[in-house]
Amino acid sequence: STVIFYNKCKHTVWPGIKPSAGEKLLAGGGFELPANKSHTIQLPPLWSGAFWGRHGCTFNKYGHGRCTTGDCGGYLSCNGSGGSPPATLAEFTLGPLDFYDVSLVDGDLNQMCPVGLQVMSRNGKRVVACKSACSVFKLPKYCCTGLFGNPISCKPTAYSKIFKTACPTAYSYAYDDPTSIFTCSKANYIVTFCSHHRR
Repeated sequence: STVIFYNKCKHTVWPGIKPSAGEKLLAGGGFELPANKSHTIQLPPLWSGAFWGRHGCTFNKYGHGRCTTGDCGGYLSCNGSGGSPPATLAEFTLGPLDFYDVSLVDGDLNQMCPVGLQVMSRNGKRVVACKSACSVFKLPKYCCTGLFGNPISCKPTAYSKIFKTACPTAYSYAYDDPTSIFTCSKANYIVTFCSHHRR
């Protein structure tokens, strides 16, 4: 299988890659993808991990710097580290039957965001991302922890419903399985950033 990353944004995106524990690190865990470009990666047959887009990044010639969203410790190559929320994740588990999903559990890059969850640009003039209610309020009902750590008591909240409305087939909270996980067999995948923009 392969995954092709397409950047249809008008700006550069820095994809991050985090393998699951014990899985092979791909492309050093991250790379730069200029606007209107693509990059293909070969996937091992039994691989699991996540991809996400980092935005607003600046790196020096040694690959040290930071990103406004999805930063992985200030490095271009994430080397197995995950991205700091908010980050929209594309999660894959490959095998005889592949499982994949898009997760907004750690936040979203959607600019339609309630005031309390907004992440502002460095100059404070525009919304660049949306934090999850869990990361902001740290309450069990938003994080699906403690008494809410099961699918019976952890239900959609007003905040998760905002994410679900924006992206109906993505995970909006931890137990959003029925409408959010998909399967495929022996497929190649495409991860598109800014899919709503035309090339």
